[in-house]
Amino acid sequence: MKIGMITDSLGQMSFDQVLETSAELGIQMLEFACGNWSSAPHVQLDRLLDSEPARREFLAKVKDHGIVISALNCSGNPLHPGNKGREHDEITRKTIKLASLMGVPRVVMMSGCPGGPGDANPNWITTSWPPECLSILKYQWDDVLIPYWRDLVAYANGLGIKRICLELHGHQNVYNVETMHRLRNAVGATVGANYDPSHLMWMGADPIAAIRGLGDAIYHVHAKDTRIDPVNAGLNSVLDTKDNDRLVDRSWSYVTLGYGHGEQWWRDFCAELKKHGYDDVLSIEHEDLLMSPLEGVRKSVRLLREVAVNQ
Repeated sequence: MKIGMITDSLGQMSFDQVLETSAELGIQMLEFACGNWSSAPHVQLDRLLDSEPARREFLAKVKDHGIVISALNCSGNPLHPGNKGREHDEITRKTIKLASLMGVPRVVMMSGCPGGPGDANPNWITTSWPPECLSILKYQWDDVLIPYWRDLVAYANGLGIKRICLELHGHQNVYNVETMHRLRNAVGATVGANYDPSHLMWMGADPIAAIRGLGDAIYHVHAKDTRIDPVNAGLNSVLDTKDNDRLVDRSWSYVTLGYGHGEQWWRDFCAELKKHGYDDVLSIEHEDLLMSPLEGVRKSVRLLREVAVNQ
């Protein structure tokens, strides 16, 4: 397996600094964020779309550092019922086009989450009751999600992009194994998973068992960890709406690799991935508020070297 990183993990650094630091740390692949929920600190999306010389320069710099681009990322909510949805869809399509122009085979994003009929904001349905929940969910899937994704898959395929990697994430219609297969069965195998175990951790799933459930639908992997606070979760459950910086009070928080689940857990995780056919990038995503980005990435690389490189 190869060690990678989404470059937002070192978003405070310039493009050149990220490349130099990644090479020094032994990172082999980079995932570049192109917009939507990311400020895209290392990609000028419109400039790269409009300028072949700019694309050549970008790719040459990455290659000169011995690094390969694993994916472009445009995570956002293109199904938001307001103007934001249209804006996110535009960035999504631009990112897919840029991936095509740059020869990058994968685009990482999320499924999106619509509202219900007439809603102004997204509505993530997580229960079957009260009765309107199932009506909203049926509308979201049948009237919004599946038609949108059929169209987006056709657009991507027309540009030669065959792998759109959806992160299984809360407040998205695709957030677990079952919903991943539901969308994939409806729109085809262009859609697969960007498998980030940290989200399944806080949602109460078993991320290693979920690998078996996804199988060859895993197209890209994020390496990120979650720590569950047993006291806070015991009192309030893992459904937690407190700000992420309220670390003492929250039921769970994203942490540096190894600080939520130990080395043996990550060794088992990597072995299970390989057993089910995934022998590709593990893209580090640093979102630990207690550790500096550089130190968190460094520690994550060190752990992945121990558990993944020789898998």
